[in-house]
Amino acid sequence: MGLGALTRPELIFPDLPATDREGLLRALAGRVAAEGLVKSGEELFQKLWEREQLGSTGIGQGVAIPHCKLKGLARGVVAIGLVPAGVEFGAADGQPVKVFFLVVSPAESPAEHLQILAAISRWIRVDHHAARLLALHDPAAVYDLLRDEGG
Repeated sequence: MGLGALTRPELIFPDLPATDREGLLRALAGRVAAEGLVKSGEELFQKLWEREQLGSTGIGQGVAIPHCKLKGLARGVVAIGLVPAGVEFGAADGQPVKVFFLVVSPAESPAEHLQILAAISRWIRVDHHAARLLALHDPAAVYDLLRDEGG
């Protein structure tokens, strides 16, 4: 499962205005809802926030993978948000997070959810992928990197 197949340029947000974890999740949820992929940005935010309360989804190296499952989705959604200044997110390594992979999967498809998370984890482990994403400011260029670099 490649990342290029899971997202599209309209779901790449290189300019997220966020100063904290809650604000970042609200901004991402609102933008995904504005694209018409979920019924309610507030419902998405609440699900993401509930998950985040179980433990930070910040995996280290400036990356977080906030994720949740929602009923009624046709397929999984991956949105990417970039915050070059970084956000304190309680990441495993204590570093601010700059690259966010938001994953929303159909509640009825737990296997798909795990496959998406695994695909992101594999992709991000490649040297310099996070840094390369941050250097890009155009959603189409970010999408091209995801598609072309094994994503």
